[in-house]
Amino acid sequence: MAKRDTRATTPNQEERLKIGKPKQVAAGFAGVSKSFGIGLGEAGMRRTWGAMRTVNKFDGYDCPGCAWPDPDNHRSGFEFCENGAKAFATEATTKRVTAAFFAEHSVQFLSEQSDMWLDKQGRLTVPMFLRDGSNHYEPITWGESFRLISDSVGSLDTADEAVLYTSGRTSNEAAFLWGTLARQIGTNNLPDCSNMCHESSGYALTEVIGIGKGTVRLSCFEKADLILVIGQNPGTNHPRMLTALANCKRNGGSVVSINPLEETGMRRFKHPQEVLRMFGSGTKIADDHFPVKINGDAALLKGVMKVVLEEGNLNWDFIDTHTEGFEELKQEIERTEWGDIVTGSGISKERVIKLGKAVSNSKNLIICWAMGLTQHKNSVSVIQEIVNLLLMGGHFGRPGAGACPVRGHSNVQGDRTVGIQHNPKPEFVAQLEKATGITVPNKGGYDTVEAVRAMLDKKVRLFMGMGGNIVSAMSDTEQVATGIQNVDLTVQISTKLNRSHLVTGREALILPCLGRTEIDRQLSGEQFVTVENSMGVVHKSRGSLEPASTHLLSEPAIVTGIGAACFGSEPFDWAGLLQDYDSIRDVIEQVIPGFQDYNSRVRVDGGFYLPNGPRDGPFWDTKSGKANFTVHGLPDAVSQNGQFTMMTVRSHDQYNTTIYGMDDRYRGIYGARRVVLMNPSDMSELGIKAGDEVDLTSHFQDRSISAPSWKVVPYQIPKGDICTYFPEANVLVPLDSVAEGSNTPTSKSVAVTVSLP
Repeated sequence: MAKRDTRATTPNQEERLKIGKPKQVAAGFAGVSKSFGIGLGEAGMRRTWGAMRTVNKFDGYDCPGCAWPDPDNHRSGFEFCENGAKAFATEATTKRVTAAFFAEHSVQFLSEQSDMWLDKQGRLTVPMFLRDGSNHYEPITWGESFRLISDSVGSLDTADEAVLYTSGRTSNEAAFLWGTLARQIGTNNLPDCSNMCHESSGYALTEVIGIGKGTVRLSCFEKADLILVIGQNPGTNHPRMLTALANCKRNGGSVVSINPLEETGMRRFKHPQEVLRMFGSGTKIADDHFPVKINGDAALLKGVMKVVLEEGNLNWDFIDTHTEGFEELKQEIERTEWGDIVTGSGISKERVIKLGKAVSNSKNLIICWAMGLTQHKNSVSVIQEIVNLLLMGGHFGRPGAGACPVRGHSNVQGDRTVGIQHNPKPEFVAQLEKATGITVPNKGGYDTVEAVRAMLDKKVRLFMGMGGNIVSAMSDTEQVATGIQNVDLTVQISTKLNRSHLVTGREALILPCLGRTEIDRQLSGEQFVTVENSMGVVHKSRGSLEPASTHLLSEPAIVTGIGAACFGSEPFDWAGLLQDYDSIRDVIEQVIPGFQDYNSRVRVDGGFYLPNGPRDGPFWDTKSGKANFTVHGLPDAVSQNGQFTMMTVRSHDQYNTTIYGMDDRYRGIYGARRVVLMNPSDMSELGIKAGDEVDLTSHFQDRSISAPSWKVVPYQIPKGDICTYFPEANVLVPLDSVAEGSNTPTSKSVAVTVSLP
């Protein structure tokens, strides 16, 4: 058999860069036409209409595009956005990847194709097995697949040689079963996509307010008088959030954008359902934009707090009743020099004072953020600075105010709630043991970075991924690929072909599953699953389309099949849970606080809110019973003389590692993804012109990583900063460069040099 020579990264051979002007308005007719056009091209009229008609409706399926919530009490006719439409249209595609496809195409050939090409081949339809030394996948039955996994589990020298990875698209039911399976194997090795994105938010918030979630409801956006949107691009990553921001503006509130790039969605927005407004200029979203330097948010927030202190508009009743540590914070703020604030943030003193006075005068302040804050070395501390600012004004426990980390994956928050946690709390362990009879390991497991390190050290023999694409999604791509190939058996539960099916262990399984858009039929009839959105609402998701193949199983069916093959029915009846998903939810109810009467409450239109102390009280589940002010110095600069600070972002034509097309319409970049956005002054100093190719080299400690051939796009970005797309630039993010505390890869803070070939 021919030896496999697979590629972890493959430049798109079809790139033809064209640079235009960034768009000034988000959504509108262009967004609507794009949504329907992709659906018709991928799925045809019938399946497109079937998917669009039921997405995000009370008895429909939850959009796989992001975790932005729906209104509590009503649904409109158009409860999705352009990128959501791309997500479910490509899942509903009529194209199929069959056993004949794998017989025709070798792993070697497939690995030489781009990620976009792989995705566009269509839906996986049958379980496939890649034997040791083979260059072709071959079909395998579900029973044989489960036996292979069972044999692998049985052959482990220790349970910690198994790693079970999870994507945030996984339902509550499947995620709970997945975590339970890991614990019956005997490990807490449960890395997940949250480790790579919002882990810093959960870690930071839990320490200071006692819960790792946001503290606002969707209705709060209509009541806020000021919303700060920091390190976030709603127009591309959470487009329906623009409706909430527009509602704030129409009710007399203000919105401020803080980001190295001024994104289109924060300029103007034309709501797709408001026909008359689509003919006009749209709703202006941001009243002001602060082009902060990459990782300059900590300095800016420190300056804002300095102004709030000087203005004296603090909520002393709240501070005295609900908090600890204010005096220490006050002293730190007073010690911080304005020169350091201006240098660190890249914003003038006058502008910082203007923002500080707006915050000081706000009675209902919401601060939103996303991965622009969570992927730095100091991510935990900068998020805690946000909490400091909110606590100073008492912006917890009332409508229209609070913290709002905006999650990307549609159920990444729910997965964590139901037990996808590599360091489970003792209370969770006790309740899981009581409900299942399984002896749960007390020792913590691997997060995603630790799992890659373990694979590199040949300490992992079985890797199973439920959704996701870890090879492309994770930092330091080549290191990840090397680690994965050290594993004996890799298993991927997936809907479509991706690079993690091609860069594999010695042997590999692809287990095709139902998508969220599809009908899930079990012995008791059609099933629904549940998810949790960014604001703590648990609600139903029920598919409406016929499955892409009769050979597909649901994620719960796959997990219970693996569990039954490995452990039978004692002490936990794996197979018995599959007949009716109500029985899975009954077990979750016994284990997870806040899920009482789960099956009844989730059947109510819109679902139910999970308890949230800072929002509902405020109450604080901390050691002291109060919220904690924290003291942090300003971070050190990432880049040195002659270096740039690089951040990675999405284009408008992608969802995480899934690439829908080669255009970034809002930023005016067409036909290419291997691009680097640079300040024109920096380009001039280096003698670089628009469209020139450059090489990028990242630097961390004593290690350098080089990646060639990036086309330069002049862009309004702070001097000394550059911007690239992920997953293409993930190869430049060193594995060991992580956030303090959360261990999240620093994909927004990479020191690089730029050189002409």
